[in-house]
Parts: sequence; structure tokens; C-alpha cells
Amino acid sequence: MQESLRFLIIDGYPQKSRDQFEQIGMTLAGQIYANLLLQHMPNAQYDIVFSSDPGVVLPDEKELEKYDGILWPGCNLTVYHDDNERVTKLVDLVKRGYRVGTPQFGSCWAAQIAVYAAGGKVEPNPRGREMGVARKLFLTDEGKNHPMYDGKPMVFDGFISHDDEITALPEGGLHLASNEFTNVQAVAVRHENGEFWATQYHPEYDLHEMARLIVAREELLTREGYFINHEDMVKFVEKLEAIASDHSRKDLRWQCAIDDDLLKDEIRQLEFVNWLKKQAIPHSKK
Repeated sequence: MQESLRFLIIDGYPQKSRDQFEQIGMTLAGQIYANLLLQHMPNAQYDIVFSSDPGVVLPDEKELEKYDGILWPGCNLTVYHDDNERVTKLVDLVKRGYRVGTPQFGSCWAAQIAVYAAGGKVEPNPRGREMGVARKLFLTDEGKNHPMYDGKPMVFDGFISHDDEITALPEGGLHLASNEFTNVQAVAVRHENGEFWATQYHPEYDLHEMARLIVAREELLTREGYFINHEDMVKFVEKLEAIASDHSRKDLRWQCAIDDDLLKDEIRQLEFVNWLKKQAIPHSKK
């Protein structure tokens, strides 16, 4: 894709979180999306905004009209924390995007904010945290017929990290994917003049970035019973990193249940590629 489109990328992680990611060798959330964008559209232009930084002013409606798409990485904010200004100003930005009609795409909390800003509901997942790999994701009837999933397997795995879930869709919301752990794993929301496609899982992550996120969340994950101790975490992460470096490691792929849907870009990133082709590019030609 050689089109020269312009995108806004919203990275909601505060400086402290970004510093931690850089210390452990993880790419910042906004840059992961920038890299994904340039992988499929090398001529694209983008602006990354660190929305949680003090004094940052987010684009108004007139400024949003200059963009061909808004990209929403994961974030450690919670959409229903209405007393947190960092959250409320992002909910307002989604609403402005809907009013202007700029296509939006994102992952993880993006699915939640897409729904919440349009009048849906998000709550803590009673099952707790879904971490690492979301297993046996499957397309709903609406998902099987939705353009975001053109060419996608009917059942697949995806990288994931969350403990909230969508519990009620707004008017204009479509439930596209699910699994046993989390009912709503992907949505498409039409609201006012805009549309927002989003997944609860992370099409933008690769195995290396997922391994680094596990390192970043070590204390939390150990407390929740994912690891016995530090050594246990290190052994698991080393296996993931070894697979990331060498996809032919049949032994480790079998031990960790890592299949091609997690390793091959053309499968894992397909939702984003479909959004570029079917939302962002058509919008740029209006």
C-alpha cells in the first residue's frame, strides 16, 4: 500500500509506564502501532500523542478532519473511571472522532472505549485477568460477514492482556468475535458519522512484545498465580523469546501452544490491514 495517508496515534500510558517499558526492552504502545502502520503503508504519516502527559491538548474536531484514521493502542487506564481526567478526555476524543467521521481502529481498551463512548457498558471481568494468549477466539455470525475479518480463520488465537470486559453494546454496535474467557472479543461500532473497529486482543503485538509485557507485569502476574516465583517467570519468557527468534522451534512451540496464527503477520495483523483497505483508504478519497 503506497498511499500517503495521515494518522493520529493515541498512547495513553503515563511517563512512568513508558519508562518501565523502555527499561525492559519493550517498544512503546504508540510506536508499536506506528511500526505496524509503516509495515503496511510505508508512505503513511503519523503523529503520536502521549495523552496522559501533563498539559497535552488533544485535537479538536477541525484538527481531526486532517487525519485519515485514529489508532488506539492498549492502555493501563480504565474507561469507566469517570473521575479520572486522563480517561474522560480520551472518551471525549472518541466522541469527536465519531462526530467528524474519522475512521478509528484499536485494540484492548480501544474496544472498550469505542463501546463506552457510544453509550455501551464496560465492567470488570468476573473471570479475572486474561493474559498472554486468548485461546480459541471464534467469529460470531456478525463477525463471519464483517469486512474486518475477510480472510481470517474462523477460529484463532491472539495476544491479550486485560481484566475488564464489554458487557453491553451500544446502538450501532456489532459483536464480531468471542471466546470462552471473554464474551466480546471484537466490535464494530457505528455512531453518529463515524465507525470504530476494535479488538480486545492485540493484532499489533508479536511474541517478543508479549514476552516483554509479561516481564513488565511480573509482580502482578505472580500475585495472581500465573507464576510461582521470579525464576518461573524467567523460564517461561525465555521460551517465548526463543520461539520469537526461531519459529522453527517445534519443541517450544508445542510446549507453549504457539501456532502460526500468532507468528505469521499475514494472519495475526489481518484485522488492521482490512481496516486500512476498507476504512482508512476509502475515507481519504472522499
